[in-house]
Amino acid sequence: MSLRNIRHRNTVVIVITLIVAVIVTAILVKTKACASRIQADSGKILQIQDKPTGPVDLSTAIINVANQNIPAVVYIRVMQSRTVENPFFPFQNDPFFRRFFGNRAMPPRFKQEIAGVGSGMIIDRSGNILTNNHVTANATKMTVILSNGSRHEAQLVGSDPKTDLAVIRIALPPTQLPYVVFGDSDKVQVGEWVVAIGAPQAFEKSVTQGIVSGMHRTGISEPTDYQDFLQTDAPINPGNSGGPLLNLYGQVIGVNAAIATSSGGFEGIGFTIPSNIAVYVAKALIESGKIERGWLGVTIRDIPAGEALPAGAKGTQGSVIENVAKGGPAQKAGLTKGDVVVAFNGKDITNTNDLRNKVSQTTPGTVVTLTVLRNGKRQDLKVTLGSERDAARSITASLEIRLGGQFRSPTDAEVQKYGLTSGMGVMITSIQPGGPLGHAGFEVNDGILGVSGQAVYGVESLAALLESVKPGQKIDVIVLDHRSGGTGKIMIAVR
Repeated sequence: MSLRNIRHRNTVVIVITLIVAVIVTAILVKTKACASRIQADSGKILQIQDKPTGPVDLSTAIINVANQNIPAVVYIRVMQSRTVENPFFPFQNDPFFRRFFGNRAMPPRFKQEIAGVGSGMIIDRSGNILTNNHVTANATKMTVILSNGSRHEAQLVGSDPKTDLAVIRIALPPTQLPYVVFGDSDKVQVGEWVVAIGAPQAFEKSVTQGIVSGMHRTGISEPTDYQDFLQTDAPINPGNSGGPLLNLYGQVIGVNAAIATSSGGFEGIGFTIPSNIAVYVAKALIESGKIERGWLGVTIRDIPAGEALPAGAKGTQGSVIENVAKGGPAQKAGLTKGDVVVAFNGKDITNTNDLRNKVSQTTPGTVVTLTVLRNGKRQDLKVTLGSERDAARSITASLEIRLGGQFRSPTDAEVQKYGLTSGMGVMITSIQPGGPLGHAGFEVNDGILGVSGQAVYGVESLAALLESVKPGQKIDVIVLDHRSGGTGKIMIAVR
């Protein structure tokens, strides 16, 4: 080989080596930058972010919010199973009916598979998706459709009917999953511009805009649920449930959940679960699959407009203690009937629902400071919150005294068997022979569906409905007969 050829070969090797070195360096730099970005982003996952202070260009703000968040908003299709009454069952022994249908036996109820739709939002790189509980409840199959059209089967991580929130999960590589970021719903103001994204009437990736019309709305769902809704006039319709409501900086400030309507469609009033509640619940469901709520051990009420205000009270803000559970956290801390709770850990209490929500979002065992008005003077009391298990024991003892029985929530099988709405009613587990239930002829496994014209949704709901009933007072009870599945009304005297 000539010297010239050797020199040429060496030059080629050097050039190739340099090119490879440049490529490897570029890849390493890019990987490091990508890793740094992912690491930085991971600090934002399921964290409440401060609202940016810079100006917003209103001509492009909604476009930017849509482009930023549509990839992280999903469309959810579910198959749900429910039990429905057989409308022909009451006529099976009717001669006229038998003339046409013969003597075939028929079931009193039958199962029905129905399709449902909703929205959701990817909240982290693990494939966790936040949506509404009513979207996923009783689902036998859930299919998530991403913005790119790909379909993925989803599994339930956990649900919380009392806030109407649920987390489901799909399996995808983390690098393929964009996710939303959350803003502080406590900083939201009435009149603030907002954007809703979802799949109304199954029209995916739909974007609408409006304003925050109101705050701290209650009475939207069941009385025992934890409610503190934002109200918006951004158009949301069936199918939007579980989708995000965002501010103009692209931060999620709420989870769209319900509308007030007489037509079935949007009429300018929508309700959204605040992001601060949603983040707390989502974290707990992902970590443990359930919610551990604090318990104060009091019965509380608002200060109605026009009522003589307790000395030192501002307007109708605060929550009045009506009763204190014996041996509960509040009694141990020195709270008494008539105290007005005006602050929780230094934050003002606007109403009873506000206090209830703050307690529920605090871990059991936490020591909190309650500021109360007593005899016109403010004083701070330290309270160690109990748990829902403590609350259940207290409620069980109260109901056993007042009704002479013990209760539990219906099982999934009983919900299906009797055609109950999810969460509705309580079932009797034991009866004192000489108690009110025993005298009225109730049996173990019978159910109570309503009291004095109001529906019962769980043991806590039953106890709450009895709080205003005086000893010896008679009440109407809607009973579910476990033998026949029929319902009827019975009057009993509460102890």
